[in-house]
Amino acid sequence: MDDQQKHETEGMVRGGGSTHAEEWKEPEAMRSADEESTQSYPPGHEPGVPQGMTQQDVDVRSELARWLSDTHWPTSKEELLRRAQRQGAPDRVLDMVEALPDRSFENMADIAQSLGIGVEQGRW
Repeated sequence: MDDQQKHETEGMVRGGGSTHAEEWKEPEAMRSADEESTQSYPPGHEPGVPQGMTQQDVDVRSELARWLSDTHWPTSKEELLRRAQRQGAPDRVLDMVEALPDRSFENMADIAQSLGIGVEQGRW
């Protein structure tokens, strides 16, 4: 009985060390919040930002998509505004939707372009 319990708990007892035999599999240490990044990127080429967009463009477009994502495309400005209001979108989003021209929109990229927000260019 003791041998069986010892076998069942061996992993918990030995859990203090690394679980990887190869050094290359070890996770890298995370940078703390107060450490500055040593790598710089040209504007518009930050990691996770498509070519043709800035991080701010990505953030604004993501916020719009959060409130308009279940829209059936194509759709009108009026329907986008109704959807944003039904979803309880913040004033900033409602203001952006109200600023759209009175026409039909094909997708989020179409909305972003109408608002002067950058859109991705080229292929990934």
